[in-house]
Amino acid sequence: MEALSIDRGGCPAASTDAVPSDDVRILRRLRLVEGPTGLGDPDAGTVAAAIDVETTGFDAEEDGVIELALRRFRYDADGVVTRIGRLYTWREDPGRPIPADVSRLTGLTDQSVAGQRIDTGLATRLLSDAALVIAHNAPFDLKFVEKRLPGIGRPDWACSMQDIDWPANGYDGRKLGHLLSQAGWYHDAHSAGADVDAVIALLGQRLADGRSAMGHLLEAHAEEAWSVSAVGAHISLKDVLKRRRYRWDPERKVWHRRLPDRDRDEERAWLAERIYAADVNPFGNEPQWDRLDRGRRHA
Repeated sequence: MEALSIDRGGCPAASTDAVPSDDVRILRRLRLVEGPTGLGDPDAGTVAAAIDVETTGFDAEEDGVIELALRRFRYDADGVVTRIGRLYTWREDPGRPIPADVSRLTGLTDQSVAGQRIDTGLATRLLSDAALVIAHNAPFDLKFVEKRLPGIGRPDWACSMQDIDWPANGYDGRKLGHLLSQAGWYHDAHSAGADVDAVIALLGQRLADGRSAMGHLLEAHAEEAWSVSAVGAHISLKDVLKRRRYRWDPERKVWHRRLPDRDRDEERAWLAERIYAADVNPFGNEPQWDRLDRGRRHA
């Protein structure tokens, strides 16, 4: 990732007397550098936009965006990040007090956003012609961004958390800050701009097979995907479904999950054995499979 134009900065050496080298890990502050990365043709390829929002809560119908950040970048057919654009960050006054827990988490206060607004026209232009809009936890960001910026239409979204199998590539978990620290950096977590830069830095990482994380994301994005709903699953199986990464939909009152086409046969067999076997579900129910629009699977 050295060639991805990341400023490692200087750091005075600390004393490590009597400390084994494998007992020490040094993390550098992430500073993403605008311009060519030194990898591939910086003027060729496709444009994507990494985006992040801070909000007053979790309900897109009731809560509002208080900070929006985005940065466009170019990538080639192999998923190599070739050029990084400038960082855009806006704050926005939600018109009501920011909850105290949100202020503690983000550092944003009523005073720091007072009278400020997102540049709707510019943000819309920057997002509307991007081939992909990428967020870490895209299902959350998507609903807030598309409500706040309706002019972007229905762009293709990808998720750097869900569309890359980080654990299979030697990373523990999927949280942004934890992934970043395993790659050797730290950043100002829960700052929209810092989180955008963290996403791009991670997308440039080479994974176990030598390909970039962006290459893995593009492969997952191109693959057909499904939503499977465990219709009629017995209530006693809720913990089993949660461990299998199913989520409860309170409106439909059903456990469901998304998965790529390559995992469909395995999931069908698991459901038949664990959820729909006659001894646990004697009523003849079966799962519901819905094909997902490739660019809208996180909606």
